[in-house]
Amino acid sequence: MGLSKYTSEIKLIDHKDEIVFNYLSNFEHLSEYINDGLLQKVTQQVPQIKITNFESDQDSCRFSIGGMGQSEIRIVNREPFKTIKLASSGSLPVEITFWIQLLPVSENQTKMKLTLHAEMGMMIKMMAGNKLEEGVNQLADMLTRLPYPKE
Repeated sequence: MGLSKYTSEIKLIDHKDEIVFNYLSNFEHLSEYINDGLLQKVTQQVPQIKITNFESDQDSCRFSIGGMGQSEIRIVNREPFKTIKLASSGSLPVEITFWIQLLPVSENQTKMKLTLHAEMGMMIKMMAGNKLEEGVNQLADMLTRLPYPKE
């Protein structure tokens, strides 16, 4: 198993850092966007992975991956308005640690960068490495477009 690092481009979100942090540090907001249609798109992109039974609470989300069982991603650290750190557990074939880093630019703009550390075997890296790089940037783009609440 080897550690690989994937980093998104720096993105700009047109909201205050506190609002962005509070929204992203609560997994319950994810359940509004993770639906059967989105899960089918993931399966189309990577046919070896079929995700079902998605559920979330404030600190974690759980889901099943076909043939592998139940997995979980949990928020393990929150540094208010700066960093949200997540880690995986369960039956994923990859161990991940993921950071969302926020930096205020102005009163109503925040820079965001995503960093993913993935501990995986060589075969998985060969199959999924490029998809992970692409996926981190797609996730960053998606997070910039979320309907963050008004103050």
